[in-house]
Amino acid sequence: MTLDVWLLLGAAIVIAAIAAVRLVHRSGLPTLLVFLGLGLMLSAGFGVSFESPHAAQQIGLTALAVILAEGGLTTTWSHVKRSVPIAMVLATVGVAVSTVVVALVVQAVLGLDATTALILGAVLASTDAAAVFSVLRRLPLPPRLAGVLEAESGFNDAPTVIAVMLLSTSAHPGAGLGTFLLETLIELVIGAAVGLAVGPAGAFALRRVALPASGLYPIAVLALTFVSYGGAVLLHGSGFLAVYLTALILGNSRLPHRAATRGFAEGGAWLAQIGLFVMLGMLADVHELPSAIVPGLITGTVLVLLARPASVMVSSVVTRALRLGWVSWRDQAFLSWAGLRGAIPIVLATIPWAAGVEGSKDIFNQVFVIVIVFTLVQAPTLPFAARVLGVAAPAEVHDLSVESAPLEELNADLLQVRIPPGSRLHGVEIFELRLPGGAAVTLVVRDGRSFVPATTTRLRVDDQLLVVTTAACREQVERRLRAVNRSGKLAGWFGERGLE
Repeated sequence: MTLDVWLLLGAAIVIAAIAAVRLVHRSGLPTLLVFLGLGLMLSAGFGVSFESPHAAQQIGLTALAVILAEGGLTTTWSHVKRSVPIAMVLATVGVAVSTVVVALVVQAVLGLDATTALILGAVLASTDAAAVFSVLRRLPLPPRLAGVLEAESGFNDAPTVIAVMLLSTSAHPGAGLGTFLLETLIELVIGAAVGLAVGPAGAFALRRVALPASGLYPIAVLALTFVSYGGAVLLHGSGFLAVYLTALILGNSRLPHRAATRGFAEGGAWLAQIGLFVMLGMLADVHELPSAIVPGLITGTVLVLLARPASVMVSSVVTRALRLGWVSWRDQAFLSWAGLRGAIPIVLATIPWAAGVEGSKDIFNQVFVIVIVFTLVQAPTLPFAARVLGVAAPAEVHDLSVESAPLEELNADLLQVRIPPGSRLHGVEIFELRLPGGAAVTLVVRDGRSFVPATTTRLRVDDQLLVVTTAACREQVERRLRAVNRSGKLAGWFGERGLE
C-alpha cells in the first residue's frame, strides 16, 4: 500500500478508536480491550497483519515510555507521597513474590521448564499504568489507597522489564541469582539517578528560559522525559524508571503553561495507547489463541487468586517491619483484586519472542488471553469490590482539576499586559482605566510579587497585569489599554481611541 493509503487507514483507525472510547466510557472497562479488538479485527477480517515481534518490541517500549511520561506528568505528588514507600515495596518485593509464585505453580501444573515459567511469571508481574489510571481515577477511593495503586503501576514497570530482558537473554538465568539481583539493582539505581537529575534540571531551565511560543513548552517537557529515558538506557540503566521520575518531577514543578503541557501529554498518551494496542491486536494470531485459552485461564487464576494476594501480603509485612506504614486487610484485599494487567505484559511477552526463546510464542498467546479475560472480569467489578470491602469513599472528591486559565468554557479571555518604560499607564489608578463592565484587572505582579489590586492601586512601569475579559469586550479592552498607554487617563478626552 502507498503512504496515502496508510495515512487514510491510520486516521480511520484513530477515529474509530475515539468513537469506541466514547461508547465504553461509562462501562468501567479499560479502553485497551476496544483497541485490542480493533487490531484483531484488522488482522482477521481485513488481512492487515503485523508479524514482526522485533518491531513490536521496539514500538511497544517507546509507546510505554510515552504512557509512563503522561502518568508521571498527571500524578499529583501531594496525593501519592504518603503512598510511595508502600508502592516501592510492591514494585520490588511484590514483583519478585508474584514472579516466583506464578513460576512455581505453572511449572508444576503446566509442565513448563524453569526458565519459561520464570519468564511467564515476570511478564505477568507488572500492573499496567494505562489500565490503572483509566479505571481507578474514576473510583471514589481514599487518597492513600488510590496513591498506592497509581504509584505502584508507575514504578513496577522498571523491575519487570529488567527481569524479563535478563531472563530472555541469559543462557543460564538460574545459575547466578546473586548476579541477576545485582544487575537489576544497578539498573534501577542508574535509572533513578538519571530521572532525579534530569527532572530538577529541566524544571530549573524551563522556569528561566522564555520560549517564543507557549506551544513549545509541552514539547520541551515531553522531550526532557525522553532525554531521561535515552540517557538511562545508554548508561545501562532503567529507562522506564528514569522517564517516570522525570515526568513526576516536571509535572509537579511550577512550570509555565502547565495546563497545556498536561493536555499535550494526555493527547500523546492516548495516541500511543491506540497505536500500541491496535498493533498488539494485529500481532496476535486469532487461529492460535484458542489453544492458549485453557493454560491462560489456569495461569491467570493463579496470578489473580494466589500470586497477587501473596505479593500484597508479603509487601505489607515488609512495609510494617521497615516502619513504612501499615496496610489494613481491607486495603490488602482491594489491592489484590485491583492489580490490573494491560498492554505492558503483552509488550513484555514480545521480548522473549524476539529473542527466540523456546516456547515464547505460547507465552505471548497466553498473556494475550489473560489480559482480555481477566480485564473483563476485574475492571467492571472494582466499584462493587470497593463497596463490599468498605474502602470506597463517597465523600472523597475525585481528582479536582484546577487549570491555570480554563476560560474557553466561560467564553472569556485572559490578557497579560506589561507596562513598558515611557508608558502613560505609569501612575494611573485601576479605576481610572475605565475598562468596560465585562473586564477586570484581577492580578498585578510587581517586583516578583503578585497581589490582587484595589480600585485605587496605582500602576507602575514594569508591572504585569492579568486582565480577565469576556470575549465580546476583548477588542474594546485592548483599545482602551492602548489608548491609556499612549495618552494617559484622559485619552478619551483627547480623542485617543487606541485604534492602531
